[in-house]
Amino acid sequence: MPDVTLERGHTAVLIADFYADIMNTLPHATGRGVVEKAAAVQAAARKAGAMVCYCATVFRPGYPEIGRRNKTFSQRKSSGQTAVPDPMDVIHPAVKPQEGEVVVGKHRVNALYGTGLDVALRANDIRDLVIFGYATSGVVLSTVRYGADLDYNLFVVEDCCSDSDTEVHDFLTQRIFPRQAEVVGSDDVIRALGAL
Repeated sequence: MPDVTLERGHTAVLIADFYADIMNTLPHATGRGVVEKAAAVQAAARKAGAMVCYCATVFRPGYPEIGRRNKTFSQRKSSGQTAVPDPMDVIHPAVKPQEGEVVVGKHRVNALYGTGLDVALRANDIRDLVIFGYATSGVVLSTVRYGADLDYNLFVVEDCCSDSDTEVHDFLTQRIFPRQAEVVGSDDVIRALGAL
């Protein structure tokens, strides 16, 4: 994995779709210590004064944000499952946001699409975006591809990402992400944050 260098005053960490109910039960997460590693990166980011951001997929009651043509979410709308409108209600307690940290609810897979996240990052002159979460094939993939088109320097923290399909996780982190992001380990990110 490459050496990680982050720019002081221009770095943000995005903890993406880090859901309590999934991260506590998914073998790919529990077996690799993903939650503990994510909490360590979060603590290092806070200590370094880096911007810490969060996203979670949420919907208003009745799911007005989901149309019939949306293959990803239309089943959720018809499931009868109660909508959760507040992202704070689903974020894993080990990485709960603090007052003043940016938390966005999103209605699509990509954390930068249709949310205030990109606005907040640009307003704070963020250039280096460190991202991790669940799923590697979902929010991480979609946000990396979109973030690359927005010209962010992207760092995917491989051992803080998880997916229900481990082969897909490995393929993305080894073959796809390196085209648009640096794929790094949590220890390397913590060291880089400590140097800020």
